[in-house]
Amino acid sequence: MIRSPRVTALSIAAALALTACGESARLQVSDGTGASPTLPSPNPTTLPTVNIAPAIGWQQGAKPTPAPGLAVTAFAVGLDHPRWLQVLPNGDVLVAESNAPSDGEKPSGFKAWMAGRVMKKAGAGVPSADRISLLRDADNDGVAELRTVLLKDLHSPFGMALVGNELYVANADAVWRFPYRDGDTTITDKGVKVTDLPAGLNHHWTKNLIASRDGAKLYITVGSNSNVGENGLDKEEGRAAIWELDRASGDKRLFATGLRNPNGLAWEPGTGALWTAVNERDEIGSDLVPDYITSVKDGGFYGWPYSYYGQHVDARVKPQNPELVAKALVPDYALGPHTASLGIAFSQGTSLPAAFANGLFVGQHGSWNRKPKSGYKVIYVPFKNGKPDGAPVDVLTGFLNAEEDAQGRPVDVRLDKHGALLVSDDVGNTVWRVTAAK
Repeated sequence: MIRSPRVTALSIAAALALTACGESARLQVSDGTGASPTLPSPNPTTLPTVNIAPAIGWQQGAKPTPAPGLAVTAFAVGLDHPRWLQVLPNGDVLVAESNAPSDGEKPSGFKAWMAGRVMKKAGAGVPSADRISLLRDADNDGVAELRTVLLKDLHSPFGMALVGNELYVANADAVWRFPYRDGDTTITDKGVKVTDLPAGLNHHWTKNLIASRDGAKLYITVGSNSNVGENGLDKEEGRAAIWELDRASGDKRLFATGLRNPNGLAWEPGTGALWTAVNERDEIGSDLVPDYITSVKDGGFYGWPYSYYGQHVDARVKPQNPELVAKALVPDYALGPHTASLGIAFSQGTSLPAAFANGLFVGQHGSWNRKPKSGYKVIYVPFKNGKPDGAPVDVLTGFLNAEEDAQGRPVDVRLDKHGALLVSDDVGNTVWRVTAAK
């Protein structure tokens, strides 16, 4: 019997509807947050829970809701899927306008098709602008009056780092170096490829980077090529990791592994430790697995794909690897399940009120695999003696409206030259600026 395309489409739609209304959270997001999160038994379903916030953007004059004592204004509007930020020494702000690459091998099958539909509905289906724009607020009024294209014709750019007169950019498949002089508003030099990065399926295409404090090394994030290795572990070579690159020699090595999808990178001011934000795995229930922030140990293994949050074995992964699981490190601090925590910035030097003087800002892009939804906000995690200390505090909310449509989705967070907090919003196509209320 041959089924008509209409019947097939209706069957798929029905399956999606069932997954959206079936499994749901039994715990609060706060239960999966902190140094000792609650980790219930896995609750896998035949099809993953799909609970998307449709991307609609902001209505004229609308904006996120700041915490008491704070104010928020638009630093720049009308951008094209702004993802990552970099603040230059002169105060200029770079923004990577970027999305997933259109080339390369494409995953196949029903789950891949469904993932594509999810991303499109969530606002991530737009073509990549493949550029880095420069925003300048020369009159210090909190609004960028100058916008130029600093670099164009890139390949899904994401992370950026300036070391001396060299600007490093992490494309989806390689790190590139470009000459930069203070005050430049455009770079026409073609650049030099520094090193290739694992690419291919690009289940997680974003590559971030940060320079060591002395500028001698670069640390580069590479996410996994799957949820839990279902595309084959051969596709994961060099992925789910942070690489260390020696700038002088060009040599690189794996610095830390087992990090499913590391994104944000920042140096803790007191201890000098490298911290990262990591997106954990999906499809074992709305209450698992918490995303997290953690200090990153040289040579450390953090579990993926074989285990999560230390030595909690993921039975879906074949073959198992108990010897490696035994070495898995427990992350420092959970950020709630499926919050999609991305950008991080330590708050030292902020001009926000004293309550935000010593901690970490985190941009939470928001869930698709949790019912009810989680994330869709910017939070602040207080620190003491170089470690998280206490419950997180909401900084910027209201990205979901009353109908739970996504007016915006926060991505990266950075302090500008005045100590205000910048937040990129890739659905609202805006960079927001958070200051102390007057």
